[in-house]
Amino acid sequence: MRIAVVHRDRCHPVKCGTECILYCPRVRTGDETVVIGEDQKAIISEELCVGCGICVKKCPFQALDIVNLPEQLDQPIHRYGQNGFVLYGLPIPVEGKVTGILGPNGIGKSTSVKILSGTLVPNLGRTDEEVSWKEVLDLYQGTELFDYLQLLSQKNVKVAVKPQYIDQIPKVFSGSVRDLLGTTDERGKLDYYIDRLTLKAVIDRPIATLSGGELQRVALAACLSRDADFYFLDEITPYLDVYQRMAAANLIRELAQERPVVIVEHDLAILDMLADTVHIAYGEPAVFGVITHPKGVRVGINQYLEGFLPEENVRFRTYAVTFDTRAHASDADREVLLEFPAMTKGFTQFSLTVDGGEIRSGEVLGVLGANGIGKSTFAGLLAGVLEPDTGAMDTRVRISYKPQYLKGDTEATVEEVLRQTTTKFDTSYYQHEILEPLSLAQFLQAPINTLSGGELQRVAIAICLSRDADLYILDEPSAHLDVEQRVKISRMIRKHAEGRDASTLVIDHDIYVIDMISDRILVFEGEPGIRGKAAGPFDMAAGMNRFLEALGITFRRDKSGRPRINKPGSFLDREQIAAGEYYYTEISK
Repeated sequence: MRIAVVHRDRCHPVKCGTECILYCPRVRTGDETVVIGEDQKAIISEELCVGCGICVKKCPFQALDIVNLPEQLDQPIHRYGQNGFVLYGLPIPVEGKVTGILGPNGIGKSTSVKILSGTLVPNLGRTDEEVSWKEVLDLYQGTELFDYLQLLSQKNVKVAVKPQYIDQIPKVFSGSVRDLLGTTDERGKLDYYIDRLTLKAVIDRPIATLSGGELQRVALAACLSRDADFYFLDEITPYLDVYQRMAAANLIRELAQERPVVIVEHDLAILDMLADTVHIAYGEPAVFGVITHPKGVRVGINQYLEGFLPEENVRFRTYAVTFDTRAHASDADREVLLEFPAMTKGFTQFSLTVDGGEIRSGEVLGVLGANGIGKSTFAGLLAGVLEPDTGAMDTRVRISYKPQYLKGDTEATVEEVLRQTTTKFDTSYYQHEILEPLSLAQFLQAPINTLSGGELQRVAIAICLSRDADLYILDEPSAHLDVEQRVKISRMIRKHAEGRDASTLVIDHDIYVIDMISDRILVFEGEPGIRGKAAGPFDMAAGMNRFLEALGITFRRDKSGRPRINKPGSFLDREQIAAGEYYYTEISK
């Protein structure tokens, strides 16, 4: 089987001169293998295409993909129109368990959630005709998913969904938090969720005034409060700090004892702790996706990181995603680049205290702490965006700053913005060290205001690292990125710091990212929204021990080298707590 996909947002026949048509061998023999449709976008006939790949290579905007599929992928579940994305397979909700879906962005995870939640009827790949539920049920006859799909087709399943893009909520609801949550309290547990998700302070505020983290918690409370047969949660961790992620995970585990839960998540630490089984989603983003059969969560995550599925005999990635212990070595010999002084900064209801410390040349300094504890305020003080009440920063140090909240409000293209940022855009160094690791080439011609959250994040990282600076500050660079992108960007940031001998400060809530990227740790403590204090910098072991002890969880590494959260109350958890070792680097079982 062969599929041809045209990425319509990148297809610009007027600009490229229709090279896909000019160079197609079948077109030259007289066949209409590639034509321009009524919407002025290319259309490729999959029946006539021979899969030579010439058009893919000739397209200057990387708008075409032609893929030869494995023979076992004989029945698609859904396709988005002619020459559109194709999905194969669906996850299976299981009573009393949390089922995870793990895979890169654009691979069909959210599409599978839409199908299982009843908001999208699968078309079995037939885009030119209506497909009945009877045909779908005939396909799944005798499978574990049949009973569920039958109930779904009869509209006898009540589903609660936590959407992926929570920033859309203020666009469809204009009341207060209390008004919104009041419509969802079907199980009489709303007050319990408001308390556990610390929403009391915002309960009477208008939805439009909430931050990303507050919106995420409101969306979680609304979903969990409903009385449903199945719960689908699409990315619970964006905008949440580690404490809030743990609270959300514990609430979902409680709910899963009574009802089936399916969750899509990119934070491996949370997914590992939360899920009972995991479906791996693989393929080619925006081209096709395959959802595997369920696997044990440890085995599934490790197979995903390895890039090889033994049961399916499929290698879907040419390299393994590995975790090493490099970040835990001592870097005391590095020269001091910057000494930040003791500083204070006060606002109407919040105050930050910084004792002072040093940042070394070529190191990556990780920053951990709760939301509202002063991490972004500290970054703003270092970057000169904010003025301290006491203390003064060394203004001679050149600083490049990527803020936490990004603005994509310009119609300029990605390439235009990057060219305005750096004169090195056309160099091979820039292509290999910035554009390739961030996978920016395919949407260089896209206007900034049309980008998704993950695309905008990668552009913001590129802008920050493109500037000439002594200190690079990145506030939550992993937000909206999938697992592979997080690993790539972590390594890119480390390589950038070492190559330029510049310092990098990274604020993030993904413990895996901080573990992979950091040489030392700065820990923020205090009372969120009221007072915060920067402690450190510490070496990795001391800093992570201090942070994890406050969080109440313990970490270990398994045989793959991957950090894992010990199950609360397990033997290893109790043993490490008794020894005061909340974080350690030896390989364990």
